[in-house]
Amino acid sequence: MMYNTLARYYDALVKDDEATKAYVDWIESFHPGKKMLELACGSGEITERLARVGHRLDALDLSADMVEQAKQKDPERLIGFSVRDMLDLTGLPMYEAVVCLCDSFNYLLEKQDVARFFEQVAGHIEAGGLFFFDTHALDRLDEFADEFNETGAFEDGVQYQWSIMAEDDFVYQDFAFYLADGSVVQEHHMQRVYAPRFLEEALEPWFDIVSVTKDFDVEGIAAGEKYFFVCKRKRG
Repeated sequence: MMYNTLARYYDALVKDDEATKAYVDWIESFHPGKKMLELACGSGEITERLARVGHRLDALDLSADMVEQAKQKDPERLIGFSVRDMLDLTGLPMYEAVVCLCDSFNYLLEKQDVARFFEQVAGHIEAGGLFFFDTHALDRLDEFADEFNETGAFEDGVQYQWSIMAEDDFVYQDFAFYLADGSVVQEHHMQRVYAPRFLEEALEPWFDIVSVTKDFDVEGIAAGEKYFFVCKRKRG
């Protein structure tokens, strides 16, 4: 199960207050409505910040362990958390905005899943409402053509190894956690990187693209780590 052991150490590995602020500032710059859904919310860093600036949020993630981590950041229970697949939003209400951040979109491994995902999202955004998502840029495939490796230890003494490698259209991330009792827990993550043109075509039945930037603030498709899409739900 992905994000099982990793959920416990996720913030220690990747938490970045500056990036969290940048995500929230990016979203707020488009003046979305207050009723918002976050897909694949992870440990809830961005979720909590969006709630703090006044959004009424529902947030979901496929990993129960990640949702438990996120709930700990919401002691007032302002956010409606649930454990569910972002490919099945059946029963959820309509929202003024939907967000899917931090490369979560790239866990959709088949093109038909991308089309289904966009249709599901569109079915829960009010006409004229906004959909925000980011995705790995194609440059990530070149960046990780040679394997990246990181090792370290957490405050509780657990050691880890983290490797990232790209092949064809896919990015593979492997984690090994070396526990105090001598056992080793491994997690394997697989993501797919899609060409911007394909994404534009898959969005077209449901959304008008308002903005595409590279790394938050460079207009258009350019070399970088991520593309940031802002889409408006079509009327009718």
